[in-house]
Amino acid sequence: MIAIISDIHSNLEALQAVLDDIEKRGIQRIVCLGDIVGYGPNPRECLDLIMERCEACVCGNHDVAVFYEPYSFNLGAERAAFWTRTCLEEEPNKEVRDRRWQFLGSRPVKYRGEGFLCVHGSPRKPINEYIFADDVFSNPNKLMDNFRRLEEMTCFVGHTHVPGVLLDDPYFDPPDELGEPDVFELGERAIINVGSVGQPRDRDWRASYVVLKEDRVEFKRVKYDIEKTVKKIRSIGDLDDFLAERLKEGR
Repeated sequence: MIAIISDIHSNLEALQAVLDDIEKRGIQRIVCLGDIVGYGPNPRECLDLIMERCEACVCGNHDVAVFYEPYSFNLGAERAAFWTRTCLEEEPNKEVRDRRWQFLGSRPVKYRGEGFLCVHGSPRKPINEYIFADDVFSNPNKLMDNFRRLEEMTCFVGHTHVPGVLLDDPYFDPPDELGEPDVFELGERAIINVGSVGQPRDRDWRASYVVLKEDRVEFKRVKYDIEKTVKKIRSIGDLDDFLAERLKEGR
């Protein structure tokens, strides 16, 4: 079994809750699809946990933004990226500081497992391209091009923060509308969005991740101390209060 997580966004309470849930299930292997940082109040601690617990981690667009100028970010996301950069730079222990920067800056854009691909965004543009559920209707050519570029049967993505399964019909199923609720039986070519640990956007505030088994993918939701995270965000002047409010609304 492999747990696949994504889009932690410096939400320590959500990450700890998910890691605890993974441990209770006896899962030893964890893969992260990027965006460890950005938006939230605990980038240092989240980086440390990902470095300690994950066997692999790919690069997300917010991870890149900490090194370079944020690309196509709204004002709140941009301010959060700059604050995150400052937070990492102000770590007083040079060895710890350098280790975090080295890890964050050396993430690959793709990770290949046994029969599956992991990226942050999409197969054709691993870091920045969003694959939305409504692309099934509004941009089917984008979806089909991504499937054409996909060598594996299954690709795991994050980035949109909305969990679900895209098939090359094209068709999209949210977890609760799968044949067996919250379970996808492997066998068809699929792009699977694992959702977000730290900032879900499907109107469900609980942290989201998936468990990959031999013949199926199971979607999981985990409660966490959301009010603690909300208070932390509100206490940091450089983080927009909207970043706290959206957590409670799951958007």
